[in-house]
Amino acid sequence: MAHPEFTTLDATTMDTATAYRLLVGAVVPRPVAWITTRSKNGVVNAAPFSSYNYVAHSPPMVAVNIGTKDGELKDTARNIVETGEFVVNVATLDAMDLMHGCSADYPSETSEPEALGIELLPSERIAVPRVAVSPIQMECRLERAITLGRGLNTLYIGEVLLFHLASTVYDGRYVDSVKMRPISRLGGPLYAELGELHTRAQMQKPPK
Repeated sequence: MAHPEFTTLDATTMDTATAYRLLVGAVVPRPVAWITTRSKNGVVNAAPFSSYNYVAHSPPMVAVNIGTKDGELKDTARNIVETGEFVVNVATLDAMDLMHGCSADYPSETSEPEALGIELLPSERIAVPRVAVSPIQMECRLERAITLGRGLNTLYIGEVLLFHLASTVYDGRYVDSVKMRPISRLGGPLYAELGELHTRAQMQKPPK
């Protein structure tokens, strides 16, 4: 198979905007963490982040990278640092517009769920509420925060304390990813849903 012609760019001398543009275009699709937090003053914040994944399974842990804005922590990051709690709500096609609306630049004292009419449910282990329309919600406690690179990004790692799984996508053992209809982030303004699925035999056994 013939290979294409390549353009080679030096990342070590690259400006931040170019590096970001290349990363979000190349690392795709990215799952979306629709994160709810609560400020010290009780304001509930909701915001989507696509630099997110699971990083451990014993105990279960997820991680989200949150960049600064004009040198300051974003509301979500500040709330996580101050309270040590957050909820990851899985973003789905059915709630895509609501989730996307949470990415608007609201003042810190404004609650996105309140402004957008997003129904919330109380959590059981933490004070941060969950997004009712999401079929899977994970109550998390901050395990550690790791500052990366030049200090513009911090990786927040949370231990999952409770999984809340809707009966529409969970059969008591497995999560049905197709029924869940998750969305992912691509470069620029683009989101994606599950397309054609390709099955291959599992080559390794899942962890015990």
